Amino acid sequence: MSIEKTSATADQAAVENPEAAAGSDVAVDPRLLVRERGFAGYISEFKRKIRAGDLGSLPVVVGLIIIWAIFASLNSNFLTAGNLSDISVAMVGTGMIAVGIVFVLLLGEIDLSVGSVSGVAGAAFAVLNVTHGMPEWLALILAILTGTVAGAIHGFVFARIGVPAFAVTLAGLLFWNGFMLQILGSNGTINLDSSGLVAKLSGYYFSDVAAAYGLAVFAVAVFFLTTFFDNRRREVAGVPSRPLSEIIVRTVLLAVVAFAAAAVFNQYKGLPLAVVLFLAVLVITDFVLRRTAYGRKIFALGGSIEASRRAGINVAAVRISVYAISGTFAAIGGLFIASKIASANQGAGAGDLLMNAIAAAVIGGTSLFGGRGRTWNALLGVLVIVSIQYGLALQGIASPVQYMITGGVLLATVVIDAVTRKTQKSAGRA
Repeated sequence: MSIEKTSATADQAAVENPEAAAGSDVAVDPRLLVRERGFAGYISEFKRKIRAGDLGSLPVVVGLIIIWAIFASLNSNFLTAGNLSDISVAMVGTGMIAVGIVFVLLLGEIDLSVGSVSGVAGAAFAVLNVTHGMPEWLALILAILTGTVAGAIHGFVFARIGVPAFAVTLAGLLFWNGFMLQILGSNGTINLDSSGLVAKLSGYYFSDVAAAYGLAVFAVAVFFLTTFFDNRRREVAGVPSRPLSEIIVRTVLLAVVAFAAAAVFNQYKGLPLAVVLFLAVLVITDFVLRRTAYGRKIFALGGSIEASRRAGINVAAVRISVYAISGTFAAIGGLFIASKIASANQGAGAGDLLMNAIAAAVIGGTSLFGGRGRTWNALLGVLVIVSIQYGLALQGIASPVQYMITGGVLLATVVIDAVTRKTQKSAGRA
């Protein structure tokens, strides 16, 4: 009871004297500072976050701007509508896999099998549809379920038997790669129907200019309305809420980005279907993680397994489900990759795909230590990686240099993550 009274007294003091609270090391809800001090409240909250190591997505956004500025200065073709549109489509396959990786990283674990699982999904679809004549929609569903089952198997061995996730998924990497080679047969390559369902995943564009601008309007309107009514509910409940001015500013910033992207797409072939599907996945998964009890359980496990177990969370069930989700998104990503090259071959899932997917999640801001991250991090991270690849390709720089640069960016991100975590611990926030 005394602890609750002390906490209540501190909260009341923060509301009555936000300036003193802002100057202290106590974490104050930014909405209180903004309500009491306006723009000065933003400055105070920003300084507090810097001291506490809470940088969010700021480093990757700044890094992306710098990357684009450098490549644009080196080659005028980098920021053309065609190149940016190609980047947006190329990033979807790896980005889908990275979404599943985010779920796993939130637990503080790893999944090394996603590259091989993505290759199995593409191969399974090709064999079922092309070789055996199964309808595309059914072959597509079964290919995705292949990834779900593979991920669930990994999760079961990890959660129920107790084998470390690293060992389980490393074994999965080898097994599913061999399984893919087996089902592809001696030919090794199966070409897909260029006008079929899977081919359209990355090859279809909404050519009508109204599609891109309509999606931008829809996204901005939904963001404003959900934020506005969420704030209204918070006000009625008597908890801190953001002022209307902040909501308007955030909405305007989103509108600038959304309409700029729409204008770029419309200057080329139109709005890519792949981008629409990727954004839909990000919105849905972000809602699941931040707005559902299941998502809170994932974050809880990433924070403390023992505390979660004592709170009544079925740790094994959550772990198995997370790996099933990872396998599912690996399969979806594999189908997008197969769509991009219009075939399933023995090289699917190999090369740098696994490392790029993990790097995308980490570079985007998901912590390797678990408990911190969002699926939107996958978008930011994969955008950084693919931008580097396309920028270096325009300069004619060989793949070895691309690997080194991507590795350097990943190392810098991990260092920032580790330093941030130490800073948060010293500030009493971790």
